[in-house]
Amino acid sequence: MSPEIKPPSEPVCLVFGDEDFLVRDRAKQIYESWCSLVDGMDHEIIDGAVRNSEEALEVLSKVNEALQTLPFFGGNKVVWLRGVNFFGDDRTASSVTVKDRLAELAKSWEEFDWQGVQLMISATKVDKRKSFFKTLKKIAAVEDKSFSDKERGGRAAMLVRQRLAELGKEISPHVADELILFSGANLQQLYTESDKLASYIGERNEVTRQDVHEISTRTKQSKAFALGDALGERNLPKLLRVLDEELWEVKLDSKKNPIALLYGLISKVRTMIFLREMIRMKWISPSSGYPQFKSQLEAIGDDHLPDDRKFNPKLMHPYMLFNALGHARRYSEIELTRAMDILLNCNRQLVSSSTENALVLQQALVQIVGKSG
Repeated sequence: MSPEIKPPSEPVCLVFGDEDFLVRDRAKQIYESWCSLVDGMDHEIIDGAVRNSEEALEVLSKVNEALQTLPFFGGNKVVWLRGVNFFGDDRTASSVTVKDRLAELAKSWEEFDWQGVQLMISATKVDKRKSFFKTLKKIAAVEDKSFSDKERGGRAAMLVRQRLAELGKEISPHVADELILFSGANLQQLYTESDKLASYIGERNEVTRQDVHEISTRTKQSKAFALGDALGERNLPKLLRVLDEELWEVKLDSKKNPIALLYGLISKVRTMIFLREMIRMKWISPSSGYPQFKSQLEAIGDDHLPDDRKFNPKLMHPYMLFNALGHARRYSEIELTRAMDILLNCNRQLVSSSTENALVLQQALVQIVGKSG
């Protein structure tokens, strides 16, 4: 068994984190592995998702009773407290009675005779400052499945490649990153997307960029990229067609606003300005392939970049940046600066003018895309 698959040797295991899919998958893996390694038929699964402190206390009583009750048919026993949602800092978790009961249980588990009994706990958020967690760590294997935004992107790409490899398929790093750009970094969604792609390509071995474009599910955010990409391509017919489609959706959905379309365009132009400046500073090469571009991006010192993710290229999706690199070469620095002025004026008109929104946006895009004298 690989280290990730091998179950812990401790009698208690806590798996938690903000990625439900990973937590649930790993906890199930350990539970089933423990059950397969021991004799016994009286294993128990207790649902740990509760609505209030009374239900939390009831769940804890069930767990304690399950641990104290010997298997009816002999052998060993595995108990899984599944999907706990009261280990964090919400109202139920902050209840004095719940906190005290958790602390008492953890203390009693330190002295408990675990011979023939194992406890698997899976949870969402866990407050590491509380005595329950500090005490539990002394006797339990603890696995934290939380990731920073930066780590999540790498983990997502790894999951896509691993899942497709399990299905006998391959995907290149830049195609995997484009899938994540389209479908988001939710790992469960990407697991499903990988299965869809494997089924879609049939007998072929490798997933292509075209496959991703044809079959992958697009998030709302990725759909918004279409307008910015058309602007970057400097393709006026496509740009106006996509704008019409977006404005039609605005009319159908009261939650959408033309200002949001404008902000997406501002973000796109700002990103192209960043890239032009990074080329000027020789941090990246305009002729780099995706793997080289990604390495160059990662090599830029954090102290050279702002902390605000809106202005920090390293905190943006690398494939989105690589895609925008080709777009940035279609505009001069003067044209991009002029584009920001045009969009600023467009913003004023959308807010204060009685002119139709579609006409204001169309005029701005025609000015930006048209070649300046």
